[in-house]
Amino acid sequence: MNKKLFREQGKSVLRSYSNEEKSSIEQALHNHLFFSHAWKYANVIAVTVSFNQEWDTYTIIKKAWEQSKSVVVPKCDPKTKQMIFYSLTGFDQLESVYFGLKEPSPHKTKPVNKEVIDVVIVPGLLFDRNGYRIGYGGGFYDRFLKEFKGKSLSILSNEQIIDEIPTEPFDIPVNLLITEDGLNNLKKI
Repeated sequence: MNKKLFREQGKSVLRSYSNEEKSSIEQALHNHLFFSHAWKYANVIAVTVSFNQEWDTYTIIKKAWEQSKSVVVPKCDPKTKQMIFYSLTGFDQLESVYFGLKEPSPHKTKPVNKEVIDVVIVPGLLFDRNGYRIGYGGGFYDRFLKEFKGKSLSILSNEQIIDEIPTEPFDIPVNLLITEDGLNNLKKI
């Protein structure tokens, strides 16, 4: 099992879209997300801040604020491989960290206990129909999801779905996949 090759395949898929294709897919992803039960009934949404070719999450964050939902964003500790989520009420609370990623500044916002999070939107590069994913390789989300009691979902294109993701005992699947074609419930949520 070579997850590195899968990661490269996933990155290649994301890079392959023209700006017009990407925009069209994102619009469909956002529409399906915003009409999902997971979104409608969530008060606290956890989401990363999108980077490079990733699917746009700025629109998701803005929509959550418009609907008076709380948004929490993770700060990753590469040493402990843990994520701490911080409340985000404005993009000015973000700081650039390694590789230009945007994370919350602990000096400008407050940490939030994961028990208050209703829905976490989990990033990934490739997925299978069981909700297993190839992420960016840190294992942050698998550690987080192991103890998480809320709903987990991912937004992705149909091209990011493959037959089977090689799994290890510590891999945790998401509950819901949202593609440009709609929702795929994987576990009762």
